[in-house]
Amino acid sequence: MTNSNSSSLSRKLAWLVLVVIAGATLAVVLLPAWIIQPFSPQTQRGLELSYAMRRWSPVLTLIAATAALILVVWLWRNSRRWWRKALLIIVLLPVLAATWLARQNHFEWMFNPLPNPAYAKASEAGFVEDSDIVMAIELREEAAAYPIRLMAYHHVVQDVVGGTPVVATY
Repeated sequence: MTNSNSSSLSRKLAWLVLVVIAGATLAVVLLPAWIIQPFSPQTQRGLELSYAMRRWSPVLTLIAATAALILVVWLWRNSRRWWRKALLIIVLLPVLAATWLARQNHFEWMFNPLPNPAYAKASEAGFVEDSDIVMAIELREEAAAYPIRLMAYHHVVQDVVGGTPVVATY
């Protein structure tokens, strides 16, 4: 095998490894969010897998980003065409984005508390259906109810009932 063929094979292998790293890095970060979907059936195994990937993703993505950067630098130096260099950047960007995303709590993005909750008297709450399930509390002759349907994506409501601060969570 000539030196040129060996070098060409090395570059092709480096490109393949880089693409595999990019795909695996995205998978380890995005699959947990896809597995844990609100209002979808979930299995015990799926939840275990999701939490394991979430726990390991910061370390795995850092290792993957380091390997990807080394490959990109090596390929960059051996690339003379501008479009190959542009393609290197395009493949590297998702790896760097996944590395950043692995350090974020994207579950909180899906289930964030209401920023400015507004409360209504029961007689004025036209948005509550007769069939709605509510969480209710009564303190010192004051009552409040929180419709589960409205709390489903937020999971937390802070309120004051009967002069006492309360947190309702679902």
